[in-house]
Amino acid sequence: MTGIRARNLSLMLCLVASTAPAQSGYTPLGDGITLETGDTWSFDGHRFRLYGVQSCLRGTSFTVSPGDTRDCGEASLAVLAAFIRDTRPACAPVAQNTSLSYVLCFSTVGGHSLDLGTILISEGFDFAALDNKGLPVNPAYAVAEQEARSRRAGLWQFADVQHPSVLIGHVATDPGERP
Repeated sequence: MTGIRARNLSLMLCLVASTAPAQSGYTPLGDGITLETGDTWSFDGHRFRLYGVQSCLRGTSFTVSPGDTRDCGEASLAVLAAFIRDTRPACAPVAQNTSLSYVLCFSTVGGHSLDLGTILISEGFDFAALDNKGLPVNPAYAVAEQEARSRRAGLWQFADVQHPSVLIGHVATDPGERP
């Protein structure tokens, strides 16, 4: 897992140490999945989403340099793909409805069980999802996000990156607005 510095790894270990699951009941995230976003994929006719994680929205952009923008959602998706490929996480559902299962996924890296959501957020390519009251769904993810933001990690290095939950909130209050 190149790119994760030792202090980030320490932060991730602290954030998941008390919640690291037993691996029984977890299904390896393997070949045959179709990534939809930086937090959602489908497999065998069912959709899965990382619980408490919000990726950048496709169609939103950030500015790499004057006149050079990139799709934020595509960046989140590419990083999720890389972490799945490199760490082969195992996932278990924590909530589900007929069309979507919310899952927690863990990867074993250097003998440590690391939460995939924490990894993505700590590296600055995903965000802590907010509930309808604007509070983090998973407070530990909010801590990881704040730390990534303060280090200007990943997407946070670009001045015009906006938290996707804020953009979604604007659309909810003004349906004519597009994120």
